[in-house]
Amino acid sequence: MKAQGTAAPRPPRIRARTTSIAAFVVLAALIPTTASASGTQQAEAELPYVCTLPSGGLPATVRISADLPERADRGETFTPDAVTTTVELPAEAVADLTATAPDATEVRAATRLGIGLTQNAATAAATWRGGTGPVALPASGPLTLVSKGDVPSVAGQSDGDLAFSAGDLSIDLALGAADGAATDTAADAPGSLTVDCSLADDAPDQGLLATVPVGTGGPGASGSPSPSGSATASGPPRDGQGGQAEERQGERSPKVLEDSPGAAADRDVPPCRYDEQHPPASQSLNAYITGYTNVNKMKGASYLPVSCMLIEQGIPELVSIDAESMVFNTVSYGNFHYRERQETPPFQSTFLTFDFVPVKATMVLKQTGPVRIDSLLKTPLIPFEGSVTTMDTYIRAPLTLQVTALEVNGTPLDVGSECRTETSLTSAEPDPANFPGDHLVVFGRGEQVYGQVVVGYQLTSGGVLSGEVSIPAFTGCGTDGEDLDRLLTASVSGPGNYIKQVQGQTCAVMNVNVQECTEDLQPLEIPVAER
Repeated sequence: MKAQGTAAPRPPRIRARTTSIAAFVVLAALIPTTASASGTQQAEAELPYVCTLPSGGLPATVRISADLPERADRGETFTPDAVTTTVELPAEAVADLTATAPDATEVRAATRLGIGLTQNAATAAATWRGGTGPVALPASGPLTLVSKGDVPSVAGQSDGDLAFSAGDLSIDLALGAADGAATDTAADAPGSLTVDCSLADDAPDQGLLATVPVGTGGPGASGSPSPSGSATASGPPRDGQGGQAEERQGERSPKVLEDSPGAAADRDVPPCRYDEQHPPASQSLNAYITGYTNVNKMKGASYLPVSCMLIEQGIPELVSIDAESMVFNTVSYGNFHYRERQETPPFQSTFLTFDFVPVKATMVLKQTGPVRIDSLLKTPLIPFEGSVTTMDTYIRAPLTLQVTALEVNGTPLDVGSECRTETSLTSAEPDPANFPGDHLVVFGRGEQVYGQVVVGYQLTSGGVLSGEVSIPAFTGCGTDGEDLDRLLTASVSGPGNYIKQVQGQTCAVMNVNVQECTEDLQPLEIPVAER
């Protein structure tokens, strides 16, 4: 028996499709990008900015918060966590936005905050990116945008305080209508606007956010660095030594690992579209995913770069019915899609194995079989005010991790062409009789109170899924008699690694909505990984 569409209403932005609630998620990279820190400090700052809008320069307040380590070792890589950028634009800015798109009732934002890094006389720069969900445009008063995202990892290259200071801020605004009306989202379209903001002259401490002591000796001999990066050496270089001084400063500059996900308006991601080799069907969807997984042995978390998924959504079938409710099951299938292969883009991770040996690995996640998505929807037989529809989704994915390149303490090691996990990544299977074999299992739940929006994961709107995975031993690593299997197995392999994945809004290529798809039918939304 085939199911009919549910009577429970969907939120305005979600198109009306079948009631199947599917999910697709993949495991993140399995080599961590961070080393554990001894403790955490919370950086908080409220700073004045001046933002340029069509009507001119307007004052704005920007509040920045992040968790940083209390201290770090020289060369130790760490990632600022729980990064939030809150921008409060004045009422005059709201008037500019409504003048730009008179029919707009809500706005989405992607932020790019420049961060200056200073240690002694050496400097570097990073970008903290983030994004928001839809925010209603206020009828009066200021507009507050709370942007969250993940940011690049950093490492101090010498002893001394490593200072983090806020710099220029850019805000990409996409204006739309809450009822799902068509809106423009291209950077040069009438419904979009980029607002550039600069730190005000009277900003306290020139935008200093926090300092992280690096090394065992505390601050450098010259004392704490200037937050603006203006610290200088004791004197100018002697004739003929300028180039050597610049080279030495470059070696001392803080290291920035630009491996974090892009913000919602950033299109610097792999293509994600159907083509002649992969023609779409009536139920075809595409979406971007990203996420993190813990690696227990390394006391760190690993990041999966934004990856493309092609999904064929199934048709719900009735499983059971009683006097109060109905249960439907939907079976869907999904695949990675990268250069005509069912795998992720290659990605690099840098980490400290055994707490002291720096290692950089280049990796790919590969499918070894079809990914099955089972979604159970339980809905009231007769929906009523206050009734709840639940959607439980289990994703079963056979995935191996292949290591394509490895450097240990700066020395390349030839891992060969077959360095990978012995079997698929594995999870505890809730139904082993029907689903034998090695595979990853990830679970997501969505709930919808009648008449309200869906909370949690839903295929069409995306969301968060989670689970735990065991990483198998590695095999085939090394050439010319050099066996690297034990190094990777001892560093990474083991059970109980928590996964948190984020899927963006899907694009239904045969039922196009301009709020969900680009002009060339790629997913418009690029998700930001969450910890």
